[in-house]
Amino acid sequence: MKNIKSNDSDKSRKTIKKRFFAVSFTKTVALGYFILLLLGTFLLMLPVSSKSGGVTSFFDALTTATSASCVTGLIVFDTFSHWSLFGQLVLLVLIQIGGLGYMTIITFCSVILGRRIGLRERGLLKESTNSLYLGGLIALTKKIFIGTLIFELGGAVLLSTRFIGIFGIKRGIYYSIFHSVSAFCNAGFDLMGVLEPYSSLTDFKSDPIVLLTVCFLIFVGGIGFIVWDDFTRHKFKIKKYRLHSKIALAVSAALTVLGAAAVFVLEYGNELKDMPLYEKALNALFASVTARTAGFNSIDSSNMTSGTVAVNILLMLTGGSPGSTAGGMKTTTLAVLLLAARADIKNSKHINVYGRRIEEDVVRKALTVAMIYFTFVFISCVLLGITNKSLSLSEMMFEVSSAIGTVGISCGAMAKLNLFGQMLITLLMYCGRVGSMSFALIFTRSKTPSAVMMPEEKIIIG
Repeated sequence: MKNIKSNDSDKSRKTIKKRFFAVSFTKTVALGYFILLLLGTFLLMLPVSSKSGGVTSFFDALTTATSASCVTGLIVFDTFSHWSLFGQLVLLVLIQIGGLGYMTIITFCSVILGRRIGLRERGLLKESTNSLYLGGLIALTKKIFIGTLIFELGGAVLLSTRFIGIFGIKRGIYYSIFHSVSAFCNAGFDLMGVLEPYSSLTDFKSDPIVLLTVCFLIFVGGIGFIVWDDFTRHKFKIKKYRLHSKIALAVSAALTVLGAAAVFVLEYGNELKDMPLYEKALNALFASVTARTAGFNSIDSSNMTSGTVAVNILLMLTGGSPGSTAGGMKTTTLAVLLLAARADIKNSKHINVYGRRIEEDVVRKALTVAMIYFTFVFISCVLLGITNKSLSLSEMMFEVSSAIGTVGISCGAMAKLNLFGQMLITLLMYCGRVGSMSFALIFTRSKTPSAVMMPEEKIIIG
């Protein structure tokens, strides 16, 4: 009897241990980002992190660390005015790790040290980079790091041609590196509070070198590492690209052009009215690119027309492409939803694009992602409306969309939020970086699908 009880006890302990350590890849990635933002919070609370030498409150440090590690850009303090050089460097490191994904960085360090990458590490890397397959992940990681180094250094060099003349050699180089990393990682953090607090890049609205460099870095960082891989393999032979890359490029280009045209028309007599024609076009393009994921602004976001606010909300919720430094529902999600609607209108049984057929499971996942995002936005707006009654509906929707899309553009509502509102925005930034669907999966248990199928019955739609 003792042996039987002992064996049962051992099996029970093994089962508990197995369940404890059998954490899904999604939960592991989410936990990694959570640990990263807590570490960042602790560092930002240190007296050495603030220019005043005082301790930054836990909640303010938490919001800032979350915004940096989730590459959002929503802030409670002006970055230059509040944070010391040490604090700014902490933010820069959080932005870089959050942009590339902590698993990508760990994997690259393991490769350099000659450590073998196991199957679980590859699974985590696949989840972190949103890759399609397990094969070729190590080679892709190397491309990500080399590409990141090239683009960030190239961007810093271009920005330094303008910043050195304004801020001097040392500060100009430092500012160039900081803004290049922030733009490539789609973070939106800036140090232009040295000219005017919370001004972002409004002082450079007439400077094509600064704006176009930042635009390029944002676009490249937000297009996705899978597209990078296709480009390195096939260069400009787009016909040979994978279907994912074709859709990501097509939707990104369409949103950029349509967004720029909308801002140009809607702000022509408002924020763009005193600019020459070429500046109007330049700032409209910049507003379109940065609204999808980055968080910089060259025109005053708080004075935009209602039409521009609506366009920005749509762009912010869409975001960049999967497996990139950007957030949002992603360009491919929007494309699949539009293609599914087109197929249904044409009474087509299959969803075809670029000579390929999209699986039904992909359509279902796109619908789920979109529904989760819109549900988060709706519930968050309701909660903000109850707890922060001074905010208008457009301000709530704008700020919530900016947070969950990890964009970072603010209409000025962050300064009006109470502690509950601030923590809600912080949670949304975390959800946006982990992914809305991934965040929802954290709280679900995987179940074995039932072999029994229920009887089918029709319902009326529309």
